[in-house]
Amino acid sequence: MRPTGRLHLGNYYGALRNWVELQYQYECFFFVADWHMLTTGYEETADLQEHIRDVLIDWLAAGLNPGVATLFIQSHVPEHAELHLLLSMITPLGWLERVPSYKDQQEQLKERDLATYGFLGYPLLQSADILVYRAAWVPVGEDQVAHVELARETARRFNHLYGREPDFEAKAELAIKNLGGRNAATYRQLRRKFQESGDTEALQRAQALVQANTRISKLFARCATVWPVWPRPMIPIVLPLRPRMVP
Repeated sequence: MRPTGRLHLGNYYGALRNWVELQYQYECFFFVADWHMLTTGYEETADLQEHIRDVLIDWLAAGLNPGVATLFIQSHVPEHAELHLLLSMITPLGWLERVPSYKDQQEQLKERDLATYGFLGYPLLQSADILVYRAAWVPVGEDQVAHVELARETARRFNHLYGREPDFEAKAELAIKNLGGRNAATYRQLRRKFQESGDTEALQRAQALVQANTRISKLFARCATVWPVWPRPMIPIVLPLRPRMVP
């Protein structure tokens, strides 16, 4: 949540009330996004520290429990910025320019000078926020779904460039074929399920299928089990915020 000023009922009913429930269902990380605030408010930093403090106080008052969830300030964890920098080296500009909120917010904030990389690249900073924790679930509203998809694409591109060893694809494909016709088909289905939804049960079943097979060598078994050809970080899954009517 960006510290742009005092929180209001929209923040509570749109996000906070759901966060309070989610913290008891998942391992949750909630942070005050002060770097994100700079993407549009870089000229308005005089009250930033006060706004950060007010946001944290309001979170506690709303019911977020630091004994259950992790609450922190984004800029206090420099790895967010480091990963953002690394991802910016490999992300095509066209991906960022196609994010729907880019032009929408430019239209809404005409009075501000938003011809900056910070504004263009803020969805990539959000990708870093997600991927640095290998998040499995991301509580976002509908307007942020495109940002989570960008995180998926960025993770895939990163792993395509750096996540495999020479000839790994050929070795993995040969290992899959050596599983036998039926097992190979089952393996491919499980792999697709993991790629599309991050289903850890599908991953475990596929690994068990490989490890139980005596027709392939240990080297090939490793190739088929680890899946470094495909995205290895936990690809984020969208967990939509449930809209509620204000009583």
